[in-house]
Amino acid sequence: MQTPGTHTLPSGKTPSSKSPLEILYADRLVSVTRDSITFYRYSFPFLGKRTVALSDIDYIAIREPSLANGRWRIWGSGNLRTWFPFDLHRFSRDRIFVAFLKTRGMNIGFTVEDSARVLAVFRECGLIERSAAV
Repeated sequence: MQTPGTHTLPSGKTPSSKSPLEILYADRLVSVTRDSITFYRYSFPFLGKRTVALSDIDYIAIREPSLANGRWRIWGSGNLRTWFPFDLHRFSRDRIFVAFLKTRGMNIGFTVEDSARVLAVFRECGLIERSAAV
């Protein structure tokens, strides 16, 4: 039983005295808290943001940047399964992340400025695809 004000991470861990709104990672493209990920410059055509609860994410896959994985996709979707928020520098990023949502909506492909740091955060939250060897 949880005490009021506590939150359980998807990995089953309960952080001690840490706010669910505590920012675990943030850059110009995304911010991650213990409860959600906010994707900046997400919507078309007004560059609005989208916030997704971590509980709505099945897992996050890590992909090597390639033509097939969205390396050259600046914004939008090429296959109607994965939406990429706006990022002019996606081609130069070292990893592409894909959040597979539990809902029927489009999955979200995204990049970050510091992939090693955000990868550690996603691992702590239990979100990384089990077969990911990166």
